[in-house]
Amino acid sequence: MSSNNRKAVPEAKAALDRFKYEVASEIGVPLKQGYNGDLTSYQNGSVGGYMVKKMIERQEQEMAGK
Repeated sequence: MSSNNRKAVPEAKAALDRFKYEVASEIGVPLKQGYNGDLTSYQNGSVGGYMVKKMIERQEQEMAGK
């Protein structure tokens, strides 16, 4: 099975990685470089979900002119 998990803007990969670790730190998930198989799916999902929430908030602020 092939993966279709490509970035829409490949140049943003480094910034998204930094953002992921920043969010993980904020919510107390011990995410580290490399293997993170010791984390639960809940912990990993929390990082992704919070990233989306923060991106939506940021976009809403930008759209509102703030």
